[in-house]
Amino acid sequence: MPYSHAPLPTTHDSPAHSSADIRLVVTDMDGTLLDDDKQVPAGLWEVLERLRERGVLFSPASGRQYATLAREFARAAEGMVFIAENGTYVVRDGVELSSDPLDPAVVTDVVEAVRRLAAGGVDVGAVVCGKRSAYVERTDEAFLAEVRKYYVEHRTVEDVTAVEDDILKIALYDFGPAERTTAPALARFGVTHQVVVSGEHWVDIMNRTANKGAAIRRLQRELGITPAQTMVFGDYLNDLEMLDTAEWSFAMANAHPEVIRRARHVAPPNTEDGVLRTIRRVLGLSAAGH
Repeated sequence: MPYSHAPLPTTHDSPAHSSADIRLVVTDMDGTLLDDDKQVPAGLWEVLERLRERGVLFSPASGRQYATLAREFARAAEGMVFIAENGTYVVRDGVELSSDPLDPAVVTDVVEAVRRLAAGGVDVGAVVCGKRSAYVERTDEAFLAEVRKYYVEHRTVEDVTAVEDDILKIALYDFGPAERTTAPALARFGVTHQVVVSGEHWVDIMNRTANKGAAIRRLQRELGITPAQTMVFGDYLNDLEMLDTAEWSFAMANAHPEVIRRARHVAPPNTEDGVLRTIRRVLGLSAAGH
């Protein structure tokens, strides 16, 4: 998700074309691959075809749910690995590769804390993210409009703590600045779990063992792919661990300052097709029609 402040100056620019033996390309979605209208770049499908021809695995890694990612990439999903729900759920060709669900007692504790925040005047709502669906209690259109952007499969229920599903994470949408309100209010859960600011208005709570980076490392081990053969792109704080898995790690030029500090290189912003331009440059792929 896009960061609202200007990026820090940096000298670790995107490298020119090289003979890098890239075997795995992983990209965040919002604020990274997608433009600010949440649309995939026009050249994506041609690049995916070229990567497939070269035997390069492409993997979206997102806070979005698996069903949303699968719909977005339906025309090219065969063989693709989907790293969904910030790494808590990894699926390939409809088969679960790994998951890291929360303890139901923790789900209840977090939801009750959010209810207290809302009762105290904070405009916040919880999205309880299961394998089969996401679940919400708020029914106002403003909140549901934000939920629909990331959770194509979602249900409104009376009590989100009573659903029967494996809960992968709890995503909190704060209509104010989440980094200053919701995240500090839920900081106590950070003693035993992760409390991650994943966007200007979003906070995710997951197991300590769950993140995009952990999911990528498992995938690298299973496929025999090294960090030197891995390229990753990210823009926000939930991408930090992912950047550590690859020698070819890229922050978008309009990323959160901490992401720019953590990455080895900087790619053009998501508003300028930075992911596709960088893939073409590093792997020596010509644009369509050239």
